[in-house]
Amino acid sequence: MIRREDNPEFLNSFLDYSVTILNKSPNSIKEYNYDLMMFLRFIKLHFHLTDETDLKEIKIDDITIDTIKKITLDDIHAFISYLTREYHSKATTRARKVSTIRIFFKYLSRKAKLIDVNPAQDLETPKLDKRLPKYLSLEDSRKLLDVTSNEDNRNSERDYAIITLFLNCGMRLSELVGINLQDIDFEDCKLNVIGKGNKERTIYLNKACMKAIADYLEVRPKEGIKHDSKYSEKALFLSERKTRISNRTVENVVSKQLQCAGLDTKKYSVHKLRHTAATLMYQYGQVDIRALQELLGHESIATTEIYTHVSNDQVRNAVESNPLADI
Repeated sequence: MIRREDNPEFLNSFLDYSVTILNKSPNSIKEYNYDLMMFLRFIKLHFHLTDETDLKEIKIDDITIDTIKKITLDDIHAFISYLTREYHSKATTRARKVSTIRIFFKYLSRKAKLIDVNPAQDLETPKLDKRLPKYLSLEDSRKLLDVTSNEDNRNSERDYAIITLFLNCGMRLSELVGINLQDIDFEDCKLNVIGKGNKERTIYLNKACMKAIADYLEVRPKEGIKHDSKYSEKALFLSERKTRISNRTVENVVSKQLQCAGLDTKKYSVHKLRHTAATLMYQYGQVDIRALQELLGHESIATTEIYTHVSNDQVRNAVESNPLADI
């Protein structure tokens, strides 16, 4: 939860702008607030405006726009260096913070017109390492589904439906948690989800998904569901407290089932199930890369292209298929 009273007014104005004009999701707003609080705390430390040495204890509500006007590109670089040195931040983490800072200063200079010079105008994004995504093999995916389907507990139908949707549809955690009953079209076998940037897209459901959902709906609580700000009464997946299931609960469900299947929970996670779905569809389903992009909700085709990697077995087979192999 964002404590607006802990922020300077210009930061709250930026968050309001991001919600109303940029149409950013609640998760994005939380990330913006977290990134900028950290940045502004560093600025107070960097500019010797506080005697506090613990970054987490530095208050930022007293930072004025005059202090912001003094920030240069070198100061922003010092912050990124600080993240690397003190927090050992990964390139992806630093890249996210750079993106937030860039959007923030663009707002202050061009929209709010609170500063004359944008110090982040020439701010570059850290170079990211290109790594192949980790994913479950087809055999391990089947093992995970088998273990989950045979689990004897009061949430077995729900947990199986969750794993099934992840492995078949490649949806994000936030997308699964946000599914409402009315989002599902049972006649056309599809559902609508809200992805990154509040963008809505359609996901088509195969027989496995439809059956898993139908089996869960047979046992889904029908009474005593909480009426709250999460619109729990509309949610597809419910917790034991009869509220919309949380991200943490889903993560715990996936971790538990991975462990039961004898799979490494340090190596695999909810997001790795998304990677698994995309990889299996590409490798075994011969899915067109553009169709995969649409299914996963990627803005750039470059993001989807990480799934066009091939396994070592395929590389070996390619070499063995060389007509000169028998010479």
